[in-house]
Amino acid sequence: MNQERLALLALHLVPGVGSFTIRQLISYCGTPHRVFSTPKNKLIKIPGIGPALADAITNHSSMNKAGELLGNAEQKNVRLLFHTDDDYPDRLRHIPDSPSLLFYRGNADMNTSKVIAIVGTRKATSYGRGVTRELVEGMRSHQPLIISGLAYGIDAEAHRSAITNDLSTIGVMAGGIEYIYPASHRKLAADMQENGGLLTENGIDSVPDASRFPARNRIIAGLSDVVLVIEAAERGGALITASIANDYDREVMAVPGTVYNKYSAGCNNLIRRHRAHLLSKAEDVEYLMNWTKEPSQTIKKEHPPLDTEEQELVSILESNAGRMHLDRLSWASRKAVGKTASLLLQLEFKNVVVALPGKIFELRKQLFQEP
Repeated sequence: MNQERLALLALHLVPGVGSFTIRQLISYCGTPHRVFSTPKNKLIKIPGIGPALADAITNHSSMNKAGELLGNAEQKNVRLLFHTDDDYPDRLRHIPDSPSLLFYRGNADMNTSKVIAIVGTRKATSYGRGVTRELVEGMRSHQPLIISGLAYGIDAEAHRSAITNDLSTIGVMAGGIEYIYPASHRKLAADMQENGGLLTENGIDSVPDASRFPARNRIIAGLSDVVLVIEAAERGGALITASIANDYDREVMAVPGTVYNKYSAGCNNLIRRHRAHLLSKAEDVEYLMNWTKEPSQTIKKEHPPLDTEEQELVSILESNAGRMHLDRLSWASRKAVGKTASLLLQLEFKNVVVALPGKIFELRKQLFQEP
């Protein structure tokens, strides 16, 4: 790890410094390394940086801790994914409270074209477990990445079903990667790392506490294209994840249940309040996400007149099978999301692209031809 990455890791270890403050410090100082070489009297002038925080930065103790953490991560085969890294999850990068550092152990591509989060109650019924298995099996042909939280009930069923169907699956954890919770899922977690992995924003040996579970839920929502709520009571973590997904403009779907089952009350309420689409079979996901049609791989060179920025987006789409998520397009073109959306709207007016559910954009069929 070079000195800049070491300094960036050290910033994460300064007590009282979070993702927003790290971005603030780097914005004012230029680079992570310059943050530590900036005098205390100048650090104090940065908004949100008081004397105590400036002291914690300038005493450089976090640099020593960073070196130790790096050695521990390498020994335990844990990758550090910084917000600025190319392999940081694109979908997560663009949410307003994205983690600036992730700890990851696994082999799944978190930037794959289709990512589904499956969440639900820890006290899953046979109905909920059966629906989970059927949904995962029904989506096997699309090879989606399955995201969940490694908890009892629906989460564990989603991970196991993914493994059974040879799909990659990632467990987002509220503690550190070395602290599997619940402990009874250690074997499941080990199996997931053969085709998937474990992901967390918490230190390698961190113990999960109550406050970290809602924070974990935002990562599940942010990583996904669509969140499927299988079973949920009137309150609980699954509903928190669904609410966050709505705030992030992700699609949410919920499986309805009998009015006599308290673990379907949350799903029924989501549907009743138009906070989730009704979900009864895998084809419902395909329809909502427009996964039933795949564009051809070769594209005509004849386009309506496009300016340079519009042509750049078309070229990026061409190199990604003609379809991409807005956030990925924004990152690939290195333009702000708002600017990218504006250009895509112009391309829609020119009949070049079509907007699909889930903020997916696809080159129109008439621009495609078989070789």
